[in-house]
This record gives sequence, C-alpha cells and structure tokens, in this order.
Amino acid sequence: MSEPSQTEPVGVILAVDPDRFAEVVDALRQAGLTVTSEQPALGTLSGTVAQDRIPTLKAIDGVDSLDRDRPTHLPPPDSPIQ
Repeated sequence: MSEPSQTEPVGVILAVDPDRFAEVVDALRQAGLTVTSEQPALGTLSGTVAQDRIPTLKAIDGVDSLDRDRPTHLPPPDSPIQ
C-alpha cells in the first residue's frame, strides 16, 4: 500500500474547544476541512482534508488535538486466538 500524496484527502479526528465549537468548526471548514461527523457536546468532529493542510488545521485557535484517522481491522469472531 502506498502513502497518500500531499494533496490526497485523508481522514482526521479533531478535539476542539466545546464552548466555541461552532466557531472553530467554521474556521476548520474555511481552512479546507470537509466535516463528516460532529459531536458538539463532546467537542469532537471528524472529516477529510488534503494532507498538506493538516498543519494549518492544527494551528487554528480552539483546536486541542488532531489525529489521523487510522482504521483498525479485527479478525472475525470465529478466528483462532492470536
């Protein structure tokens, strides 16, 4: 599997200031984030963004953390214990 190009969209998960959730999400959208899920009460959201825009998102006031979304694959329930 090859690494994505710098402009290929990647999944991200963000924690933001819950007291300023709408304001921060708006700034993230303006910076290039396509929001796919919002949890305002928790102050978290997920979305996709060009990989080269990640530093810009991290620098937005109110963003507490940003992590790349990395799916985990579990073996089927009937597979042997590993």
